Amino acid sequence: MWRFLFIFLIIALFFSALFIPLTSAQGFTTRAVIFMYHRFGEDRFPSTNIKIDQFEQQLEFLDTNGFIILPLEEIVDALKNNTPLPDKTIAITIDDAYRSVYDEAYPRLKKRNFPFTVFIAPQTVDEGIEAYMGWQQIREMHSDGVTFANHSLNHDYLVRIKDGESNESWAERVTIDLQKAQRRLQEELGSAPALFAYPYGEFNLELMDIVNDLGYTAFGQHSGSIGPLSNLRALPRFPVAEAFADMAAFKTKALSLPMPVVQQDPVNPQTSDKRPLLTVKLAPTDVNLEQLACYLGNNQMQIQWIKQGETFSIQASEDLPNGRSRYNCTAPSSTENRYYWYSHQWIIPNNH
Repeated sequence: MWRFLFIFLIIALFFSALFIPLTSAQGFTTRAVIFMYHRFGEDRFPSTNIKIDQFEQQLEFLDTNGFIILPLEEIVDALKNNTPLPDKTIAITIDDAYRSVYDEAYPRLKKRNFPFTVFIAPQTVDEGIEAYMGWQQIREMHSDGVTFANHSLNHDYLVRIKDGESNESWAERVTIDLQKAQRRLQEELGSAPALFAYPYGEFNLELMDIVNDLGYTAFGQHSGSIGPLSNLRALPRFPVAEAFADMAAFKTKALSLPMPVVQQDPVNPQTSDKRPLLTVKLAPTDVNLEQLACYLGNNQMQIQWIKQGETFSIQASEDLPNGRSRYNCTAPSSTENRYYWYSHQWIIPNNH
């Protein structure tokens, strides 16, 4: 009798463990927030620039409020192996290797011993364009522990098929582009991680498959934190620029949690539908779904529950413009003063 009860208890504990939520607002789990920057102190480019005083306030906040800044590769390895990360883990990434990265960001991040990753398009460096760092600066930073990774060869719009180009020719061109970029990084720096950031944050299902087949973990520019359910072919990052750099918004993003999305339809962000329908299925967590809110820009969207507390759909009430758009959904945690965040990007191709 006692033996039977013991076996029953072990089985019960095993199956109860299977239903522990994949994410929660407390303790250690595999989740992180990735911030993405471009320019520093270049006020002529407000859409991609952050002011120096804004950047310093953000770094001070991270440094004095218990955040753990880890190398991007370490976070990716944890995701792949489902190993825990400290709560409030942050990765800092920078796209395009502008000269202000070396002049302004690098010394400030180095002073605080914050690791960071720069995604670069090697051809822009090879061409010696004045606005960008040169290989000398890049090698200096690399020798100091800064990670440099693939951002395509020349920062082209990779999702766009050229006139007269077949799908097969497009796929071959994109594959060669990424391979050439990786070789240039390896030639100049001796090594390069298998990390890739989509130029302009644009990707479609076909490009995601190419990147995955080449062995990369890839990153977009759609908002949200990352967790065990995140798609390694298109991990979200929070873009940071002047218009989105106020401290209240930055704090909310830094403390955000990954919305537990187990299924979405469609996965492909590229569409010809001007009012695309998105269906999302959630895993059980401490998300307060009574306060779930979804937005297109500043306009709140109507949420249709297909299965209450699990599956919902949202759809634009007006036509999306050509180019990039996003549906953003947030909901508070029921146990902490933090928000879960999910974003789905849409790309509607231009007609020309």
